[in-house]
Amino acid sequence: MSTKQKDIQIPDFRFTPTIDKVGVEERVARIQTRSIKGESKIQGMKMVLNMIDLTTLEGKDTPGKVKQMCYKAQHLHEAYPDCPTVAAVCVYPSMVKIAKEALGNSNVKVASVSTAFPSGQAPREVKIMDTKFAVEQGADEIDMVISRGKFLSGEYNFVFDEIAAIKEACGKARLKVILETGELVTLDNVRKASEIAMYAGADFIKTSTGKIQPAATMQVTYVMLMAIKDYFNKTGIMIGMKPAGGISTSKLALHNLLMVKETLGENWLDNHWFRFGASSLANDVLMQLMKSKTGVYQSGDYFSLD
Repeated sequence: MSTKQKDIQIPDFRFTPTIDKVGVEERVARIQTRSIKGESKIQGMKMVLNMIDLTTLEGKDTPGKVKQMCYKAQHLHEAYPDCPTVAAVCVYPSMVKIAKEALGNSNVKVASVSTAFPSGQAPREVKIMDTKFAVEQGADEIDMVISRGKFLSGEYNFVFDEIAAIKEACGKARLKVILETGELVTLDNVRKASEIAMYAGADFIKTSTGKIQPAATMQVTYVMLMAIKDYFNKTGIMIGMKPAGGISTSKLALHNLLMVKETLGENWLDNHWFRFGASSLANDVLMQLMKSKTGVYQSGDYFSLD
């Protein structure tokens, strides 16, 4: 928890705002009708690329696969010289050192999942050790999962204290708190979990692990953005947002950016404050950019899967 956050009065999480589900759906529906074209679309797609966390979180991950992903993170398309890099690569703690070495002096960050990702079913001591190991290996960012079982049982103070403990274990690394919204059932729960995470010290709040569906729906993302806005209005502290899982097209990504701009403002349109956890998204955006440059779509064979 930052010095500023330590001075903030913690609310009673039993009484967080209720969500107007119909109102959220109407707001999202209006955004989804918007069309982004021409140079604005190209600029938006480059912004999307620079906000992506390329991710590999599989039991079969190898050093070679991680190195390949790190190369792609820095060279998204050889035929597009002014193409930006992605924001970060996200790997398991055991692969952090390999990713760090592969990225060298680039601006691409290394993020690592921790806290018994994706289930979060481990003792707090194990989660803290998991986090400290990733940081010691060189992780710039930590993506933790909350204890959804404890949250759904109403043990909000347990969830708060655990996030605060992981934040302390992060040291200088930034903390993204994954709510796993697909398991939280209601938008009211999403709002409540967002507030708990922010008041406990999260630098980012994140929708999903990518292992559970539904993941980053625009309705869920909008509720989390509104929680960030309210928190900022109360405290003056900016919190980042990361929708993850299910965002695979440039059109959907651009609608998310539009929602961020209209909800939080342009200050959040930067990869320090907004990320996409969607590796497959990069290839779709690259295909759209090459179409705008050459007039034709390239085959998917021209793009690596990682």
